[in-house]
Order: sequence, then structure tokens, then C-alpha cells
Amino acid sequence: MPAPANTLIVEGSFEELADELATYLDSLSSAQEQSTSVQSEIQPLLQDESKKEDVLKKLVVASSALSSAPEREFIAAYNQLVHLIRQTPKPDLFLPKLCGNLSNPVTSSPHNSLGLQLSILTTIFNTLPPSSESRYHILLAILTLVRKSNQSFDILRPQLKTLDLWLQNWDIDKEDSRKLYLAISDVASDSGDEAQSYAYLLRALRTLQDADEVSTPEAQKLSLKALTSALSNPSTFDFSDLTSLDSIQSLRKSSAEWFELLEIFSTETLEDYDEFVSSHTDFLNSSGLNRNVLETKMRLLTLSSLAASASQTRTLPYASIAKALNIETKDVEKWVIDVIRAGLVEGKLSQSTQTFGIHRATYRVFGESQWREVAARLDLWKRSLESVLRVLGEQKREFAQEKERESRGEERGMGAGRGRGGYRGGDRARQEVEVE
Repeated sequence: MPAPANTLIVEGSFEELADELATYLDSLSSAQEQSTSVQSEIQPLLQDESKKEDVLKKLVVASSALSSAPEREFIAAYNQLVHLIRQTPKPDLFLPKLCGNLSNPVTSSPHNSLGLQLSILTTIFNTLPPSSESRYHILLAILTLVRKSNQSFDILRPQLKTLDLWLQNWDIDKEDSRKLYLAISDVASDSGDEAQSYAYLLRALRTLQDADEVSTPEAQKLSLKALTSALSNPSTFDFSDLTSLDSIQSLRKSSAEWFELLEIFSTETLEDYDEFVSSHTDFLNSSGLNRNVLETKMRLLTLSSLAASASQTRTLPYASIAKALNIETKDVEKWVIDVIRAGLVEGKLSQSTQTFGIHRATYRVFGESQWREVAARLDLWKRSLESVLRVLGEQKREFAQEKERESRGEERGMGAGRGRGGYRGGDRARQEVEVE
């Protein structure tokens, strides 16, 4: 997989290596009964220094024969070709064709084909300058191979940490960025990593910013795909990233039922969801959404909202939870445990008092009412701190007064001591002055 840039070392002059590779390609072509000789075609071109690109065009076209090369020779032959390409002023001219050849399986080694293909693509990626836009095309080729082979998304995860830096270096447009994000999302989805697939799908949607882009068929298709993913994933509870996108907002007109369902999961409760289900049965049946997943998620979100609304009392009676979730009281603890596991709420159940003590609750939306609640809490904390400061100030004043009283008491004690024959240094000093 892509790693920090490195150097590919191959000994020999351009002419020697090109002639050697041409001979090798001819040997593979002979096995495939190809009559054209690559070596004979490039020999006259090698005599002219300015014909390097023409030489490489023929070598790259003929390199499709390398898919039949023995496994022990495959990597060495491709490394030699990559080295030759890097000797030209415009290596980017040849890389698309090379990547196309590498997308074909290595017929001589079916079991190790993917590893061999990825090895060469990775070598090309790492030997290119970080700012080379060709890295973008090679990464797409790598993603295509990984997806085609049903490989785990984990083999890509470490390298994708530097994706933002790569995109910045390549300076590609929004359309190319979107294409890359979607390719990564597809690989993650095929590997079963729905969270990463959804994350990169959102990044693709964020590239649709212009007013004329968000309502295009492509934008509508991607928006519905992201919305379906968010609703279907049992672990997705935050829909704010979706609702903030202009392309999602455009669904309000083009796909009103989908948008209404999104609003219910963003801000409403189980009761609202049940009303939607009863009036949109045909839509839900044709949507492909799992009704059990939707209902479970809606109950958890409703309980989260209920806990957040009880922020003043910090407790919820079992009866209130059962009513809101439309369940029996005996099932309350199960749902509370589930909502805690989902990370939406933190708290403690009390079977003796039949209450749920709330330590923390997640707000599904943070609007005007939530800001008012924050302001009220801050005002309460402010008054509490002011009260503490007043108490501390009073304690400080009392302490200062006590110290002052103690100091005065000591002074009076010293004065009484002098009257009873204590130290009289002052009198002696006056006597000495008088003697003088």
C-alpha cells in the first residue's frame, strides 16, 4: 500500500534497459504467437536521444504481455519499465495505460495476482513526487483492485490518514475529489465497514456546494444513498451532518417522503414515527429500509430525547419511559441498557424507586430551547459561584478581624509588662543622653 516516497534503483543505461525489456516482451509475445517484434521497432528509435518517449510508448503498449509473465519475473520486469518511464520529462503520459494493464489479472499466477498487481501499483505511487497528480489515478486503480478482490478495508485505513494532505498536494478539482471519496466509500461498504462508508459518502456530498449542483440527478442519487445508509445503520444516531447539506435539503421538494422521514429521526419521537408509518405504508415497503431497525432506532432516540428533557429533575420514572416507548414497564430496563450501550445516555437504574437517574443525555438537536437551557444553567452556576465568593469574602474578613484582635491583645500584654518592671530600654537611653 502507499507509503512515504522511496527510490527505485535499476542499473544500466536507458538504451540497454529498453533493449533488454523489449527482448523480454518479445519472448512473452512469441509464446502468445505475436508476430510483431518490439525490439525491432525500438532499435532505430534508440539511436536518437529525442525519441525516448516514442520508445516508451511502444514498451508500455507491449507491456500488456507481462500479465502472462512468470511470478518470479513479473515484479522485476515491471520495476524496470517503471524505471524507464521515470527517465522521461513527462512520465504522466504513460502511467494511465500502465495502470490499465495492471488492472488485468496475472494469468500466470491466479492465486497471487492481486498481491503482484498491488505491489507494482504501490511502487509506482511511492516513487512519484508527492505533488504528482498521477498519484491520484494510481490510488483509484488501487481502490478498484481492492474492491474487485473483496479485500478488507483495513489494508487501506492506515494510508488514508494522509488523504487530506495528498489531495492538497495534488490540487485536484471537486469532481475528482468526489470520485475518490465515492471509490473509498464503495470499498468500505463492500468490506462491511458501514461507518467508514457513510463517512466518505458524506465527504463526497460536501463537494456539491453550488446551487446548480445540489439539485442534479447525481446529487439526488448520492443524497438518497447517504440518507438510506444513515437510517439503515443501527449505530448511526446523529443526523446533523446530513441535514446541514444543501443537497439533502433539496430532497424536501424532490423526495418529500424521504425528507420527512429524516426530520422525524432528527428531531421527533416514536409517536411521530408511528403516525408516519401508518400513512406511508407503500413508501416504506418500496424503500428497502428495514422496519425493525427503524423502530428500534426510533425508540432509542426517543428515550435519549426524554432523558435530555428531564435535565432539571435528573430522573425519569419507569412509567414515563414505558409510555413514551409504548412498551410494558417490565421492558424498561432493557431499553435503558440499550440506550446506554449506544452512547446516547449515561445514568443509573434504581429498581427500588423504579426510576432512572440521568448523569448525561445527548441532545439530538441543539436549537433555541437548548441554548436557553444552557443559559439557565450558566446563570445558576454564576449565582452559586457568587454565593461561594461571598462566603469566602466573609470568612476572609472574619479571619482578618480575628488576627487584628489577637495583635491588639498582644500589644496590651506587652504594655502591662513594662509597668511591672519589665524592659526599660527607653529610660536608659534618655538617662544616657542627659549624662552627656
